[in-house]
Amino acid sequence: MIFHVTLKKDGERDWLVAECPALPGCVSQGKDEKEALENIKEAITAWLWAEDQKAISTLPDDNQLVVAV
Repeated sequence: MIFHVTLKKDGERDWLVAECPALPGCVSQGKDEKEALENIKEAITAWLWAEDQKAISTLPDDNQLVVAV
């Protein structure tokens, strides 16, 4: 999967803030571009995993599975 990422300089600490606009709240940072990109990749993976877990938790139990015929 390809995600667009924005990098912005944090004026206070001189770090780069990396954000993935397609994934609300998916933000990370790094001392330089390489570190910021490594960190946002990790954040994207964690964001997708968390969303997957939320989706799984909404599935019905096997005993309650309803099939329309």
